[in-house]
Amino acid sequence: MIPPAFDYARPSSVDEAVRTLAEAGEDAKVLAGGQSLLPLLRLRLAFPELVVDVGRIPELRGVREDGDTLVIGAMTTHHDVIRDPLVRRHAGLLAAATATVADPAVRHRGTLGGSLAHADPAGDLPAVVLALDGELVAVGPGGRRTIPAREFFLDYLQSALAPDELLVEVRVPKKVGWSFHYEKFHRVAQAYAIVGVAALVRRDDGHIAEARVGLTNMGATPLRATAAEQALAGAGDPQAVARAAEAAAEGTQPSRDVSASPEYRAHLARVLTKRAVLTATGMG
Repeated sequence: MIPPAFDYARPSSVDEAVRTLAEAGEDAKVLAGGQSLLPLLRLRLAFPELVVDVGRIPELRGVREDGDTLVIGAMTTHHDVIRDPLVRRHAGLLAAATATVADPAVRHRGTLGGSLAHADPAGDLPAVVLALDGELVAVGPGGRRTIPAREFFLDYLQSALAPDELLVEVRVPKKVGWSFHYEKFHRVAQAYAIVGVAALVRRDDGHIAEARVGLTNMGATPLRATAAEQALAGAGDPQAVARAAEAAAEGTQPSRDVSASPEYRAHLARVLTKRAVLTATGMG
């Protein structure tokens, strides 16, 4: 399909981008890598009067350290996230999950910030950043503000970003001594996950001391499987992990669509949580 007509702006700085968004109000859409927005435009599911292309703002790209935190520019592509040595060393779960996103063409164009701002619960990376206890930094006319990932995703395709705010960076704590795995189930290669599980585990003396479990496509937003996390504490063998994983779907509201029923998604959440945690711990 041919997208509806719109005006186009390509700011060269964050300040210029914020001014442009503030002037346009709710009639503007931000274009990052375009892998989420362009399909919506072609299908006429989005009707912006102005598209603000932030792809030429250099300060939005790159990875750096800030003490015990890793700071990733919102316009850093999936390809660069996967290969960045700091991400691989300090946020290996993010690198591993990003490597499963779509296909190489999408990973070369798509961006971390664009994926998070799109707020699709079927996307892989929102649940990963949630499991990592990440924070998202936005800039608007009133300045910078930091939004915890648990408060950023509000509803299906809705985030806490105001229309005049731009997501500029993602901050994740360095996870020293934690093991990880991202497990997802999808019908065909490159398709969205029917369900995905992001698992982070810290072990002590052969037992799980702490666990973080993020769920993809188990509700209108990415979710944390808090009941399973609590049940995993102290687990020291595959049987204990399997019992804890039975709580993975508690508190979720999975959708029904052509790919799966809510009951099937709940079943997948339990199975994939067990697999992800066993793989992360080396018990599997």
